[in-house]
Amino acid sequence: MAKQKGNVVTHGLSGTVGGMLVFRQWAGRTIVSKMPAVSGNVSETQLAHRRRFQRAILYSMGVMSDPELAAAYGAKAKPGRSARNVAVADYFHAPDIHEVDVTDYRGLPGDVIRIEVTDDFMVKEVKVVITRADGTPVEEGYATQEPVGYEWKYVATVENLTQEGDRIEVFASDLPGNISKKTEEL
Repeated sequence: MAKQKGNVVTHGLSGTVGGMLVFRQWAGRTIVSKMPAVSGNVSETQLAHRRRFQRAILYSMGVMSDPELAAAYGAKAKPGRSARNVAVADYFHAPDIHEVDVTDYRGLPGDVIRIEVTDDFMVKEVKVVITRADGTPVEEGYATQEPVGYEWKYVATVENLTQEGDRIEVFASDLPGNISKKTEEL
């Protein structure tokens, strides 16, 4: 792909030429590329990806109709990208749960479980579910985000003195509704 800036012949040009070249405008530049080869065969995987991309576009349209949300996505846009581009990318990326720190959890009300979660745009919520080894629930609730950074904190509310084999499941979600899960065994 050739990048051209300041050329009077191609400046502002867009479209196809002779079925061989494609000219388009991007970030104030004229981009020239070879005409893409199009096959009549579309696999189920390609169709699934097209449907997912279509949902991403619809999500970005919803973002753009909300001035506050559009401004927030726009603030994350790097040069040459728009709020719409950032929203589409956000749709495709679920949050990352990096660490579930249970060192301060001893099974007493007030004990803290710390969770490190990041997302390419914003983590919406983090839910914690604690279950016994046999699968019976101990407690569940939402973590609160610390004022600075990517750390979330869950404060236990139920006494749970027999923790051997218990599981702590953490669910993190973002604005488009992507959900990540991480499980820690006690």
